[in-house]
Amino acid sequence: MSLLDDFTVRALLGGLGLALAAAPLGCFVVWRRMAYFGDATAHASILGVALALGFSISIFTGALVVALAMALIVTALSGRGLATDTILGVMAHSALAFGLVAVSFLPNIRVDLMAYLFGDILAVTKIDLAIIWAGAVAVVALLVWRWNAMLTATLNTDLATSTGIDPRREQLVLTVALALVVAVAIKVVGALLIAAMLVIPAAAARPLATTPERMAFISTGIAAAAVIVGLRAAFALDTPTGPTIVCAAALLFAISGGIGIITQAHKKDA
Repeated sequence: MSLLDDFTVRALLGGLGLALAAAPLGCFVVWRRMAYFGDATAHASILGVALALGFSISIFTGALVVALAMALIVTALSGRGLATDTILGVMAHSALAFGLVAVSFLPNIRVDLMAYLFGDILAVTKIDLAIIWAGAVAVVALLVWRWNAMLTATLNTDLATSTGIDPRREQLVLTVALALVVAVAIKVVGALLIAAMLVIPAAAARPLATTPERMAFISTGIAAAAVIVGLRAAFALDTPTGPTIVCAAALLFAISGGIGIITQAHKKDA
């Protein structure tokens, strides 16, 4: 019997793969104040699920294509008359609604919408694991490759331009990485909770980090801890696994916030 035959082991490995992909990328989402952007991309993935089922292709492919298209459209429309948050609101809710309507036109296919909205990490298969970890490795490799350029473009666009870095190109790299994370994460935590796993660990790491690199490492550790604690709590309390993982991340955020307040108070007293 293989270790991967145990569904709890597959769930744990799937969650850790998501943590590895989402947490460091979430730092850029927090730095760029793009939380709603990640949420909108995640909502669009439901339409990708519907199209994937309708055309008999993999869920990962459908979610990736639609999430990437959504991200590129929002990036292209930004700064062309409408505020970015308005564009995100329209696109996010429209894509989610079209996705839910499209699912209703699949009478011969049984679709568990709750699983795609809130995730079903306990149903992760070996193939899902391969996809999740391949996506996680791809995202991490992309971040390592473009880290300095993306960080410079995030902190100061004028400085980036003066040093030969194209801020729009780095925005595109971030957009592709976000779409990849959404496609990877939809099976684990679902479309409605993906943004939480992008934002909460990074926000929790912020008070504890002194450099961007440390923030990325700490956020990954917090995300991994949230997965482990959330899984154990879900089994013990018989609660939905995906939301419980996010609750664990939220508790870690509260703890890190308290540590940050205490640390600042000590610095002021000193």
